[in-house]
Amino acid sequence: MPETDDEGALVAAARAGDGDAFTLLTERHRRELRVHCYRMLGSFDESEDLVQETFLRAWKGLGGFRARSTFRAWLYRIATNACLDALAGRPRRVLPQQLAPASAPGSQSPRTDIAWLQPFPDRLAEPDPQGEPAAPGAAEPEAAAVARETLELAFLVALQHLPPRQRAALILHDVLGWPAKQTATLLESSVASVNSALQRARATLRERLPGRRLDWARTAEATGRERAVLRRYLDALERADLAAMAELLAEEVRTAMPPWPLWFQGRETVLAAFAESWDPGSPAYVGRFRTLPTRANGRPAAAAYVDVARPDDPVYRPFAISVLRIEDDRVVEATAFHSPHLFPAFGLPEALPPAHR
Repeated sequence: MPETDDEGALVAAARAGDGDAFTLLTERHRRELRVHCYRMLGSFDESEDLVQETFLRAWKGLGGFRARSTFRAWLYRIATNACLDALAGRPRRVLPQQLAPASAPGSQSPRTDIAWLQPFPDRLAEPDPQGEPAAPGAAEPEAAAVARETLELAFLVALQHLPPRQRAALILHDVLGWPAKQTATLLESSVASVNSALQRARATLRERLPGRRLDWARTAEATGRERAVLRRYLDALERADLAAMAELLAEEVRTAMPPWPLWFQGRETVLAAFAESWDPGSPAYVGRFRTLPTRANGRPAAAAYVDVARPDDPVYRPFAISVLRIEDDRVVEATAFHSPHLFPAFGLPEALPPAHR
């Protein structure tokens, strides 16, 4: 490895074919680029792929980097263009509530033909546990205002209504805090065009976002009261306790579980759906659960494991990650993403034993 962290020296070494130098240059930005790509695409899976694509393009195009901007800004330019390429002709990602009115409990088949929004693990949006920051420090001239970033589901849903270039302009300027001139340079556009795109994007967000900013603004850390509600929610799931769940749900609670296209509104409807899925005699029976707490999209979340009911496989397997919105000690929204393959990204085990908890 090169002995210096000086960017100019690392760039020179990388241009000379030093792969270790290139790794040092790029890996320090992996986390923030993953978040950027996720915000552009609404997909955790694709954000991982696009970061790899960004690094591949950067390695191939390293000779074209003239250091007129920082290496980080150059990577953002490559990542944004890779995302714009990926978004060309793609449908926007959605949650069930964007597709149809609220449903009554009943059986439906999952829809794999729909581009569903995916959750993002907070552990990958926070500073690297090895000490590498998610973004440069605030003292750097072009540092991202990380504290103002949001990964809230409501914000991600609203972003999906923006055309890709408007989305890019708004993320770079309003979310990351890049000046209009730098945003225009990255997008190979004019400042006037960027300002026009920002005006249109902000107008769309005003229509799509909840009326109160606190409904979607990310909180840095769960409060003690939120953690207490989450513990009670996990316990109610494991015991299949409808009475305990009823005490936790707000009157107008909303729930959904993509890729199933239906969603439920109101405590009684949600409880009826739970009753069906928890009843061993019901065709909609899911199984018994074991759970672990986690965090996703800036919110408390419940990782649910389900028993597979097979003598040769008695453990509990990943089932869904439910992102909760909690207000006044009540769950007002729960979006359960049936995405077992994402459990490793959350640092969650592959299985839980029956005796867990």
